[in-house]
Amino acid sequence: MQIAALLLAAGQGSRFGAPEPKQYALLGGRPVLRRAAEALLASGHVQVLQPVCAAGEEARVAAMLEGLPHRPPVTGGATRQESVRRGLEALEASPPDLVLVHDAARPVVPPGTVAALVAALEQHPGAIPAQPVSDTLKRGVEGCVGETVPRAGLFRAQTPQGFRFAPLLAAHRAAEGEATDDAQLLEWAGETVALVPGHEANVKITFPEDLRRVEAQMTPSLLPRMGLGYDVHRLVAGRPLILCGITVPHELGLDGHSDADVGIHALCDAIYGALAEGDIGRHFPPSEAQWKDADSARFLRHAAGRIAARGGMLVNADVTLICERPKITPHAPAMIARLAELLGVEEGRIGVKATTSERLGFTGRGEGIAAQAAVSLLVPA
Repeated sequence: MQIAALLLAAGQGSRFGAPEPKQYALLGGRPVLRRAAEALLASGHVQVLQPVCAAGEEARVAAMLEGLPHRPPVTGGATRQESVRRGLEALEASPPDLVLVHDAARPVVPPGTVAALVAALEQHPGAIPAQPVSDTLKRGVEGCVGETVPRAGLFRAQTPQGFRFAPLLAAHRAAEGEATDDAQLLEWAGETVALVPGHEANVKITFPEDLRRVEAQMTPSLLPRMGLGYDVHRLVAGRPLILCGITVPHELGLDGHSDADVGIHALCDAIYGALAEGDIGRHFPPSEAQWKDADSARFLRHAAGRIAARGGMLVNADVTLICERPKITPHAPAMIARLAELLGVEEGRIGVKATTSERLGFTGRGEGIAAQAAVSLLVPA
């Protein structure tokens, strides 16, 4: 069975109050229109999309749908009804068995919606998702309540609406007035239209708050994670002293396979630990020659990339350097700026401080420098 979907994107969305139509607004980094197209195709029932857009927007819409199975966008009309008819006529040369008509401003098609429509169309020429009206309805008259409207048997219609192709095209061509939706055209033609369960998540973006609502429901629940890191390197002659990405003037440097940046190494371990992804040695084995004298900035960029790959975010990071010399406080602002740059966060999320070991142990004797790090992440559950 061939199933096509009309993706209606010809409206101007004046109530959205933005310079651009609402279907072009970004939702999680992608246009609402593309989100709607992806949601239709995710059902597994739709073989091809037929976009319908405003005149002059054809190339733009095609670019937004790049990589998805779609026909060349067609130009819509002055009304929604005319836009649907033009979309149907574009499919007429190779007509599908069923057609779904969907608003490009509805980026969420809940799972099961398309399957329910297809099943209903086995018995009826049309089917729509709808939700029972739960609020009390009032008819307003000049700013006051004119009457209370009984809500029994009333439903809120959503899209995609599903139809057998031939009856819908015939209903459009026979229409003598403007219907509120395609289902009404079939009603006028004396055809039955089935109701299938709608869903609250199927939001039509009309106002900016609708976009924020959909963004909120698309954001996964995030759980806090904490990680701790600790590292030590010996001080030796003939090496630069690099701490938290900054070269610090000192007569000695830290010895190690890479540049031995003890601060970044501890911070990487804290991040990997919070993600339950081992330690820095697992990702950058010291036995491999490619990491000889490597800039530890590469390691921290990798750790930051692992947070992003998991869909998480760094809440904050705190590094403590443990040494008698050199003095860390004068260099702390530069260290904070460098770590923030490497992690891709604002400096206010990064802490760098130092302490001594009261001349006790290897750090007290100036034989080496230690570092502790703690991080807090938010990662999808």
